[in-house]
Amino acid sequence: MDLRNIAIIAHVDHGKTTLVDELLKQSGAFREGQAVAERAMDSNDIERERGITILAKCTSVEWQGTRINIVDTPGHADFGGEVERILSMVDGVVLLVDAAEGPMPQTKFVTSKALALGLRPIVVLNKVDKPDAEPDRALDEVFDMFAGLGASDEQLDFPHLYASGRSGWADTALDGPRKDLSALFRLIVAHVPPPAQLAREGEPFRMLATTLSADPYLGRILTGRVESGRLRAGTTLKALARGGAQIESFRVSKVLAFRGLGQQPIDEAVAGDIVTLAGMARATVADTLCAPELDTALPAQPIDPPTITVTFGINDSPLAGRDGSKVQSRVIRERLMKEAELNVAIKVADTPGGEAFEVSGRGELQMGVLIENMRREGFELSISRPRVIVREEAGQRLEPVEEVTIDVDDEFTGAVIEKLTGPRRGEMVEMRPAGSGKTRIVAHVPSRGLIGYHGEFLTDTRGTGVLNRVFHGWAPWKGAIPGRRAGVLISMEAGTSVAYALWNLEERGRMFIGAQEPVYEGMIIGEHARDNDLEVNPLKGKKLTNIRAAGKDDAVALTPPVRMSLEQAIAYIDDDELVEVTPTAIRLRKRFLDPHERKRQARAAG
Repeated sequence: MDLRNIAIIAHVDHGKTTLVDELLKQSGAFREGQAVAERAMDSNDIERERGITILAKCTSVEWQGTRINIVDTPGHADFGGEVERILSMVDGVVLLVDAAEGPMPQTKFVTSKALALGLRPIVVLNKVDKPDAEPDRALDEVFDMFAGLGASDEQLDFPHLYASGRSGWADTALDGPRKDLSALFRLIVAHVPPPAQLAREGEPFRMLATTLSADPYLGRILTGRVESGRLRAGTTLKALARGGAQIESFRVSKVLAFRGLGQQPIDEAVAGDIVTLAGMARATVADTLCAPELDTALPAQPIDPPTITVTFGINDSPLAGRDGSKVQSRVIRERLMKEAELNVAIKVADTPGGEAFEVSGRGELQMGVLIENMRREGFELSISRPRVIVREEAGQRLEPVEEVTIDVDDEFTGAVIEKLTGPRRGEMVEMRPAGSGKTRIVAHVPSRGLIGYHGEFLTDTRGTGVLNRVFHGWAPWKGAIPGRRAGVLISMEAGTSVAYALWNLEERGRMFIGAQEPVYEGMIIGEHARDNDLEVNPLKGKKLTNIRAAGKDDAVALTPPVRMSLEQAIAYIDDDELVEVTPTAIRLRKRFLDPHERKRQARAAG
């Protein structure tokens, strides 16, 4: 059967997964009457809830005698490590661009990798049926982006289609028949070359491991494209590291291929196909799986280094153990080590005391997804404020810098620019009109300056701004960056909060809790209106007397409390604060110090 391997690249929420749904339906991958969930490729609960793709996934469709292997790639920068490795096993990319928003940072980031590999893209302008769609402007911006990324003349001569993934059509002209996706299928078959590996079927077997996962029955499994040769289950292979050193020798227990949404065992893997192998014990992403007589590893894309670190610790608050069943440091360590084994973008290290663990990753969202998965599994944790990882090169201290792209109403541009280029040490790169009364701002900002900024950004733009960020590179240390300006309200008592007390505290600032909620000494219950921390009593009830007077029985009407999401809470806290995470609650608190540490700090303060 004729074969094509493609990846679909797009920014968050530009419609990748929805388009793949339609490709599967129209190719006949589902039987008639089969119940299929919307966004079938988003198998993870968090992916469905948030509408984002977190893990790269493969699928396969057949169209008129051609098998097309499709990889649905993540769109968020925190999961960009997945995207870069996927590109090494495809022969073409479909670049999906929202006809209203145009190419966005993650689009630019991944497209530069695809162009550097020599892949010739197909551009699909999606959502052209939206009222604010401007497909011609978006197409011009795509061309400008390609030119700016150093695309060759052949890559600049890219074909394009107009489409609506939700409605299930794609056409070469904007006023086309709008019936189905046959124009996209035809273009993929005509424009994307067959795998060059097909000519190397007679050579010894070699495959570069691209993604790693685990199966409850098969154990550790690796997915990649067969670079040469053929393979049957039961064959003995060896795994080589990027430098060529042998990692292990193993017997392949199962060879699986993607068919529709599932994987099926196949008799033989052939060169050029994307398959999954089981049977290895230690081999991982970027390793070469090959025949025993070979000693040279395939060139592999290096795994991007982590840029932030978060400390995971046991929950040692007075409310510990009430919600979760997994609270011991040993159990937390086992879970984190398992995550680090399967997710190569995450690194885990023990702290000196052994009660906490340093977890390093690509961004706050990646950390948030890991913590959310753990709390759903019954874990209780205490989480520190994220810290950026710095490098030392040639005696110079370097820190990670991110490219921030902001679309904001014209009236709020001044406030945004002042915040980014002032205290947050950013540098303006570009500022231009984006149409419809909006301005697009591009700036290079240290990762430290963006921790906790998103909430402030939404306040400054009254919820209308859109901020996207992507790792740009390493730059010299920019100097001190001020943290959160507001102080917090800290409970001085333990018990259950009282509506009357919270009502009297509202003039002090915003509340994070409501009435009849458990609190303890040291727990943060609100944000102070001033820049200092304030200890308050949320348990103080109304004094009762036998004297009746006007106004004594006024009803207490509380302002709804501010409920932070997990990512918002992690970004909000200061260095001396923690987020307490349980299966049912997210609380903020001050770090608990042992008596000796309290005395030492008291002496230091005079």
